[in-house]
Amino acid sequence: MSRTEVPLRSLAAVNGLQTGPFGSQLKAEEYTNNGIPVIMPKDVFSGRIVENGIARTSDDKAKKLAKHRVKPGDIIFPRRGDLGRIGVTTEENAGWICGTGCLRARLKDDVDSRYIHQYVQLESVKRWLKSNALGQTMLNLNTEIIGNLPIYVIPRKEQTAIADLLSTWDQAIEKIERLVEAKEKEFKCLLNKLINEENKGGKWLRVKLGAVAEIPPQEKLVSVERETLLTVRLHCKGIEENLRIEPKLTERGRPYFRRFAGELLIGRQNFHNGGFGIVPPELDGLIASNAITSLRVKKGLLDTDFLFCFLSRPNYYKRIGRIMDGTGQKELSDKQIRHLSLTIPPLDQQKQIASILNTARQEIDLLKKQAEAYRKQKRGLMQKLLTGTWRVIKKGEG
Repeated sequence: MSRTEVPLRSLAAVNGLQTGPFGSQLKAEEYTNNGIPVIMPKDVFSGRIVENGIARTSDDKAKKLAKHRVKPGDIIFPRRGDLGRIGVTTEENAGWICGTGCLRARLKDDVDSRYIHQYVQLESVKRWLKSNALGQTMLNLNTEIIGNLPIYVIPRKEQTAIADLLSTWDQAIEKIERLVEAKEKEFKCLLNKLINEENKGGKWLRVKLGAVAEIPPQEKLVSVERETLLTVRLHCKGIEENLRIEPKLTERGRPYFRRFAGELLIGRQNFHNGGFGIVPPELDGLIASNAITSLRVKKGLLDTDFLFCFLSRPNYYKRIGRIMDGTGQKELSDKQIRHLSLTIPPLDQQKQIASILNTARQEIDLLKKQAEAYRKQKRGLMQKLLTGTWRVIKKGEG
């Protein structure tokens, strides 16, 4: 297969708002709540441009920056930070402004833009950008570096064939992602219905958490050698191993305790961010510091899964941040945790509610795993097709 390496500037016009003291950069006071959206690196997600806290500027300022408005198919590169956040604009982004935090590449007509869109998502491209960026602590890109980005170009017919093939994977992934989004909205409504609305009749019992659950006796570990830490993920995403940090005992450091399957762990500094979850059986016996409180429900009074579901309502856990103590890093005390207010139905109804919600949550988790499996398979296929290891040839060609 004929393959030619060319710099991106030969395939696209690369530009961006000036960032120097005399440039046309947007100033803080020029942002508004209602004007034209301005694309920043944080707005690039999974290769797309999304409204992730997008900034806006006035119509008057936008007119002066008309040449920096994006069209569908423009490639957006970050100037600094996470250089792997490379996005492609769609019809939804048409007319938005490429902000000072980003650079824009507008492809010419002599290539299949979809092929280049796939190519710039390669891990090898992200590594190249990182190795050629300026700076040491904060890596920076400019139009010259982006313009020098090497692109392997193949005959137009093969570009289109590869783009067509990879697009089918994108469509499958997007379909699952839309389904996950819809299922998550349904889950929130179901959670609200089963716990909030079911209690409207006032038949549920109002109790303090300490009356139906206890903080079990714990023994400080005298050695943490070869032990593995547990971590509590935010946004109600459960408990997992923390393999990045090795636990160490120090004279002034926090003590460590062993945690067991079925206990509900609360990250005391992040409860208001959904920092709690149930220890799964496969993580039984791992350790955590006393920054994480362990709760064990009282049998016959409270179901652990129901407790997790009750706490995981955003309108419940977010407001707890108001009562957290501390002048610097605020955190809940064990006393405050015991005094958290619950409303609970009889135990059999708790289990029924938890079972329904767990089934719905498991369905979402399976869909997410399926989407991730597709993404992984697509990455492998991209590596083979876009580097020339495999070819896409129609019958009778080649």
